[in-house]
Amino acid sequence: MNGADKGLVLFQQKPLIAHVIERLAPQVDEMFINANREKVAYGKFGYPVLQDEVTGFAGPLAGMQLGLKHAKSEYVLTAPCDSPLLPLDLATRLESALIQNHADIAIAASNGSTHPVFCLCKKSVLENLNNYLQSGGRKVGDWQQSLKHSYVDFSSDEAFINLNTPKDLNMLEATLHHG
Repeated sequence: MNGADKGLVLFQQKPLIAHVIERLAPQVDEMFINANREKVAYGKFGYPVLQDEVTGFAGPLAGMQLGLKHAKSEYVLTAPCDSPLLPLDLATRLESALIQNHADIAIAASNGSTHPVFCLCKKSVLENLNNYLQSGGRKVGDWQQSLKHSYVDFSSDEAFINLNTPKDLNMLEATLHHG
C-alpha cells in the first residue's frame, strides 16, 4: 500500500480498519487493535492498541497471542484490518462450529480457500500458541492444524477480499459503486 499502514488506508472515504470495527463491534464484547506502528492513529478508534510482545516479526500469530492473553471472554475472534466486507455473522457461525465440533478453533473458509486469520479460538489455546511461537513457528495455518480445528464455509467470496494494493482497493470500490 505504498508504505502506508494498511488499516489506515482509505476505502470509501473511511480507513479500512473503521469498516472492520463497524462490522465486528456488534459481534463482540470487547475489542483490541494490534498495531506496531501508528499507535496514536489507531488509538483514535477508541479501543486499546496492543503491540506485539514476541521478538522478530511474528505476523498475525503475535496479534492472536495478544488477544488470547488480554481478552476477558472464553473465546477470541480475530480478523485482519484490511477486509472491509467481513461477514456480519462471522462470530456466530464460527462459535456454532466450535461448539458443535468440540473444537479449540474455528476457521473461516470460502470457495475452497481457508482464511486462517478469520478465526475464533478458545482462550485455552494460549499456552499452545506461546510454545509454537517460542519454537520459531510463524505459520497461522500450521499452528491451527495442530489443534482440534473446524472450518466454516462462508460461500460469499467477497467477504474475504484482502486489499493488498491500491489497485485492489480501486477495483473493489468500483465494483461496489456499480454493483
